[in-house]
Amino acid sequence: MTSTPSAHLALVGATASGKSALALALARRDPTLELVSVDAMGVYRGMDIGTAKPSPAEQAEVAHHLLDLADPGEDFSVARFQAAARSALSAIEARGHRALLVGGTGLYVRAVVDDLTLPGRYPEARAGAEAEADTAVLHRRLADLDPVAAARMEPTNRRRLVRALEVTLGSGRPFSSFGPGLAAYPPSPIAQVGLRLPLDVLDARIDARLDAMVASGLLDEVRCLLAQGAGLSPTARQALGYRELADHLEGRCSLDEALSEARRRTRRFARRQLRWFGRDPRITWLDAGDNPLALLPRLLGDWTLR
Repeated sequence: MTSTPSAHLALVGATASGKSALALALARRDPTLELVSVDAMGVYRGMDIGTAKPSPAEQAEVAHHLLDLADPGEDFSVARFQAAARSALSAIEARGHRALLVGGTGLYVRAVVDDLTLPGRYPEARAGAEAEADTAVLHRRLADLDPVAAARMEPTNRRRLVRALEVTLGSGRPFSSFGPGLAAYPPSPIAQVGLRLPLDVLDARIDARLDAMVASGLLDEVRCLLAQGAGLSPTARQALGYRELADHLEGRCSLDEALSEARRRTRRFARRQLRWFGRDPRITWLDAGDNPLALLPRLLGDWTLR
């Protein structure tokens, strides 16, 4: 971790690992901290329960940024997020404060930590890629055009595959050729700390959190979102829990089947997050055991109170 008092910090890790609770506890102890969400789904207004968004009371108590930036019917890009993050960090620095970035959306974290150079948008090429219903076909197509990019992506990650094909076809350049690429880990002014929990503990936390979300009204939240004029954009609909409950509400599966699939997909997603962050040698990993809040004294001593 960094010894520079003005440095920002990114707190990363898998979903349900306790990042948000730990970050809030840190900010309550250090008034110079402002929390910056790095969550691709936290940007959507109305998607509150399923994204574990901080409550209105918590947001009133501690400054939070990059929440509720878009309607759920909008597609939201990493470039749009990066621009909002730059603005937020500049404002935080102007106040003489520090940012504690919190989240598990790996590409969004890299966009901020490394200030990535992002390729443009190519709507016609994107429409052509989205017209292909078979995600496996998209991955094979990308492997033919840009094997380097294809090798870096999960074959089932439709959103990233569509984006890579959009850029490759629209720009005439391989997606992997933009910037130094995600395989490079240059020095960054933003330190990174990762939370690591035993997988059985993480799985239990995932299950318990989904149960709590359902008890808090997640099904009704999804029902209300679907009833809105624009519904859920293709991007918003990919959110964990939302896609499965939307399928249930639209008659494609039972509630039990939807919840079982949500648990399975969330566990799989958590492991992808750990692999993504595990490749970054700049991250200092802290073992949280079964209680992430137990790391509070370590972080207070190492980073915040200087």
